[in-house]
Amino acid sequence: MRAVLQRVSSASVTVDDEVVGELHLPDGRLGIVALIGVTHDDDAQGARKLADKIWRLRILDGEGDRREVSAADVDAPILVISQFTLYANTDKGRRPSWNAAAPGPVAEPLVDAVVAELRALGATVATGQFGAHMHVELVNDGPVTMIVDV
Repeated sequence: MRAVLQRVSSASVTVDDEVVGELHLPDGRLGIVALIGVTHDDDAQGARKLADKIWRLRILDGEGDRREVSAADVDAPILVISQFTLYANTDKGRRPSWNAAAPGPVAEPLVDAVVAELRALGATVATGQFGAHMHVELVNDGPVTMIVDV
């Protein structure tokens, strides 16, 4: 599994002009947007590992002596959005290949497993809508963006 994590000061995802997921962040509070891609050999163990990494990765600003904290440390909300394009292959030509991305019936339950595991860890999680054409709006703080592969 692969995730692109972004530290944000605001974020929402809209489908057909309806907001389906958003982070409610009071002034000065930060959250995380996690774009998640699934490939063919991913499994539930990888979903658990990815959720734990997202929850505990120290990419948020802390106060005082705690310069970098995790979402777990400050109960930061997380917006999870499925994104098969994270497994695009652009090695040949100008048209990406999506062969490395798992098909929907394989990928959707694993993205759902990441969400369920994050919630089991104590996270407040909002989501996009799997397979839908989504409009994602966010304000990246820092900017901080990183790729996590498990």
